[in-house]
Amino acid sequence: MRKPTVRKATWHLLLAMSGCVVALAGPGEGSAAAAVHRTAGAGERAGDGCVRVYFDLGETLVHTADDKSVRYLPHAAEHLRALRARHIPVGLITNVPPFWGSTDAERAAELKRVIDKDWKGSRPFDWSDFGDRIFTPRTEAERKPAPTLWQRAKKAAGPCRVVYQAETTDEVQVGTSAGYVSYQVNRPHWPAFMPVPLIAALAHLPGRGQAEG
Repeated sequence: MRKPTVRKATWHLLLAMSGCVVALAGPGEGSAAAAVHRTAGAGERAGDGCVRVYFDLGETLVHTADDKSVRYLPHAAEHLRALRARHIPVGLITNVPPFWGSTDAERAAELKRVIDKDWKGSRPFDWSDFGDRIFTPRTEAERKPAPTLWQRAKKAAGPCRVVYQAETTDEVQVGTSAGYVSYQVNRPHWPAFMPVPLIAALAHLPGRGQAEG
């Protein structure tokens, strides 16, 4: 009878802290992340509910420093693959020069060209994961940390619960303020990315995250 107790406690923790779930994702078997992993079940898919995960790009998913060695950061490709296996849609909220195009699609095409040109990784960046969910600034005023990109991406997600992952505290705080469950990646002694079972569990919380039929 222990498992229902763990499940109930986990849901209560998630509900109470859905705006700052980063505090639940600590390491160790006793953490809430471990509890979600035990209770969610390996075969459970977020498709039963509704969750969408957005990322910053540079220094969150890929290394884009000035040394021209663009590549996946450690654990990033594996994290995206795990989300894909759960059928959890992903997107990007990232700054690019607004003059790269007049639409998100045009700016995304130029972003792909720039990243692919200097890509040094052993496997190519899988742009197909992101589809048309790449949100970039239309004007200088929309550049992060202005909240506009988060607002546009959240609107596009419809009723789905939204997650945002980035490497900086400032962006995580803006994401949380915009209504995202936010997580700061690549911190010492923490999972490199928000654990996928925890993300999948968010789809099943009451309220936002339940897709409209």
